[in-house]
Amino acid sequence: MLSAVRRVASANPASLMRPLTSMSMTSSFSTSSSAYAPTNVKNITVFGSGLMGAGIVQVAAQNAFNVTMVDLNPEALKKGQDIITSSLKRVAKKQFPEDAEKQKEFIDTTMAYVKTSTDSEAASKDADLIIEAIVENLKTKQQLFSMLDKVAPEHALFCSNTSSLPIEEIAKSTKRADRFGGLHFFNPVPQMKLVEVIRTDATSQDSFDSLMDVCKRMKKTPVSCKDTPGFIVNRLLVPYIMESLRIVERGEASPQDVDTAMKLGAGFPMGPFELADFVGLDTMKFIVDGWRKEGKIDANLVAPVKILDELVAQGSLGRKSGQGFYPYGGVGGKK
Repeated sequence: MLSAVRRVASANPASLMRPLTSMSMTSSFSTSSSAYAPTNVKNITVFGSGLMGAGIVQVAAQNAFNVTMVDLNPEALKKGQDIITSSLKRVAKKQFPEDAEKQKEFIDTTMAYVKTSTDSEAASKDADLIIEAIVENLKTKQQLFSMLDKVAPEHALFCSNTSSLPIEEIAKSTKRADRFGGLHFFNPVPQMKLVEVIRTDATSQDSFDSLMDVCKRMKKTPVSCKDTPGFIVNRLLVPYIMESLRIVERGEASPQDVDTAMKLGAGFPMGPFELADFVGLDTMKFIVDGWRKEGKIDANLVAPVKILDELVAQGSLGRKSGQGFYPYGGVGGKK
C-alpha cells in the first residue's frame, strides 16, 4: 500500500516501521540454492497498468529492460501508456529544459522498450521476470500466478508488488516457490527510490540475488525483508496512522493539530491524516482488516477505529475521491 510515504517522501499512493538478534539478518534468511542458475534479467512482463504497474514499466524501460505491460483490455493499457508518457514528459523537461528535440528523443527511446498486450500467455513466453501489480486480492493473484506458472519459462522469476498480502500464500499457487519473491515498489515509482525485496523461506539465494540486481539496475535502493505483515515500511507506518486516528477519536486533538505536531515536532514531511488521505482511506482499512483477520500482529495495533470505518462507508476515501479527513479540489485534487 503505502506506497505513499512515498511521494512523500508517494502511493497507490503510492503508494507510510522487528528487532534484530545478535545473529545477522542475512543469516536468518534461507540461503538455499536453486536448481536454476541466477537469472540475468533482460525481459520483464508487468501485469497491471494502473499507477503502480505503469510506474514499474516506466523505470524498467528507462533502464533498458525490454518490458511488456499486460492488462485485461486495450482501454486499460491506453490509460497506462498515458500515465507513462505524461511522467516521461516531466522527466524530459527536467533533464532537457531548453531542448525539445532531446526531450522527444528521450521519450521515444524509452517507449521503444515498451510493448503492451492483453494476451497473458504470449506476453509471458519470453519473460525472465514477471511482476504482478493487480488488485489486492489473494485469490485473484493466486489465479493469475497459477496460470502463468504453466506458460512462463522455467527460469522465469515471479514477483508480487503486494504491500499487504503474504508472498508465501501467493506463491503456493505455483510450483516455483524457490523462484518467487516480492518486489514492493513505492508510489510514485519513478520518483521513489526504495524497493522492499521480500524473500520467503523457500526463495533461493540465486533468485534473491537476481531480484536485488534488477532493483539496482533500475537505479533503485533495495532493502531485504522477511515475508512478514507489512514488511518494513507499512509495518511501522500503518500502526502510527491508526494511533493518530485514535487520538482524534478520543477527542484529544484535531486532525489538523496532529498533522502540524508531527510535521513541526518530528520533522515528518506529511502529517498522518494528510498521509492517510493520500494513501486512500479504503486502502488503510483494507490493510488493517486483513492484518486483524490474519492474527499475526498485536490486536491492539489493528483494532477498528470508528471514524475510519465511517468515512470509508460514506465513500470519503481521501484525495482520490475529493474528500477524506480534508476536502480536496475535486477528485485527486490538492487541499
